[in-house]
Amino acid sequence: MVDKKLIFNGVTGKQEEVDYTAEEQTIRDAKVKAWNDASGDRKLIQIKKMRLEKLIETDYLANSDVIMPDNVKTWRQTLRDLPANHTDEAAYDALLARDSDGNLTNSVWSKP
Repeated sequence: MVDKKLIFNGVTGKQEEVDYTAEEQTIRDAKVKAWNDASGDRKLIQIKKMRLEKLIETDYLANSDVIMPDNVKTWRQTLRDLPANHTDEAAYDALLARDSDGNLTNSVWSKP
């Protein structure tokens, strides 16, 4: 399938939709494949970012003058273990699943 691209026609002053050349299409296909192949990496980066945000939210509980409840300790350890315990794209998808309102559905993201 040949994709289309928009170009600006300097003569008419308008944008036109034209087919990619065979060479351009080959390059585009390679870029799309590379993007799709890296989707697991992108998901893992997103998971690690969300995990860090959750840990930062509860870092104050790790102060020496605060006694952290055991359930919070366990939850924080579970967050830290996420990358090691979830190693494939299906697991990443489960961690990133959202409901119709856009809320994360995996219980690991819920604070105890």
